[in-house]
Amino acid sequence: MKTVTLFRPTGPNELALVEESGFKRWPPRLSEQPIFYPVCNEDYARQIARDWNVKDSGVGYVTRFAVDADYLSRFDVKVVGGREHAEYWIPAEQLEEFNDHIIGGIEVIATYREK
Repeated sequence: MKTVTLFRPTGPNELALVEESGFKRWPPRLSEQPIFYPVCNEDYARQIARDWNVKDSGVGYVTRFAVDADYLSRFDVKVVGGREHAEYWIPAEQLEEFNDHIIGGIEVIATYREK
């Protein structure tokens, strides 16, 4: 099976819920979060974790996980700034199905904290 490696910048609350799942699933979106947006490259994830998550909660994490490539091909890549700012937009109502297509686990690969 072919997979695509994705990254997700996250804060401590979301990461705690991922941990509760055994690092296998992303939690449901909150009502004000209509999409789940994993990003396509590590540098972009690090930028968000460092510049946004740390500012919002004092700590930011970068996670990495693999998704079945055939399933992921249903979604378009969105570029939201420069070409390095590529991400998938997964509608909140499809997140459970998306989680079912994660191959392996979700791992934390970087942590950023306030200085």
